[in-house]
Amino acid sequence: MTRGPCQIEPVFDGQAFIPTAFSSSVAMKFKDTKLAGAYIVEPEPHEDSRGFFARTFCAREFGEKGLATNFVQCSVSMTRERGTIRGLHFQLSPATEVKLVRCTAGALYDVIVDLRPNSETYLQHIGVELTAGNRRALYVPEMFAHGFQTLEHHAEVFYQISAFFEPNLARGMRFDDPKLGIKWPLPLTTMSEKDRQWPLLG
Repeated sequence: MTRGPCQIEPVFDGQAFIPTAFSSSVAMKFKDTKLAGAYIVEPEPHEDSRGFFARTFCAREFGEKGLATNFVQCSVSMTRERGTIRGLHFQLSPATEVKLVRCTAGALYDVIVDLRPNSETYLQHIGVELTAGNRRALYVPEMFAHGFQTLEHHAEVFYQISAFFEPNLARGMRFDDPKLGIKWPLPLTTMSEKDRQWPLLG
């Protein structure tokens, strides 16, 4: 039997093999953004009377688009208060990192900034609403700063990361830097002192 990208085998239900709901088509949608290489990744749920099943990552599908497939660390954060901002964070070479970011509880406004010096969109940004309900992920390429503001209390974020955390190479940008001009959706409620003290762009 010929299978499409990451197609699942038929399932044995205890009496007979039954076909899965998956077709041979791609099981995720990759939506372009104005920042080349950054994508909104949406699952395509396959529903039945029990609920749904959806794929959120497939190395084959990501690889066919030239995206990172090897994520060496996964992390989760929980933020108690609505309006909190975390970021903007990135790592320098040789520890530049790709991130695949999704919201698993609550909602957030996720922001990335293009830091590639030769990019046509250098220092431009996008903001994407990620929620537990829309199940979107944001694919963040290397040399992008990343941060978010929580839109609900007790928001949780799950990160897949392509490089190990290197504290000596970790850097940040100010959330309110006038050169970035990010319009956060809510008044700031909470932020770490470290994030408040990142330098402004010269």
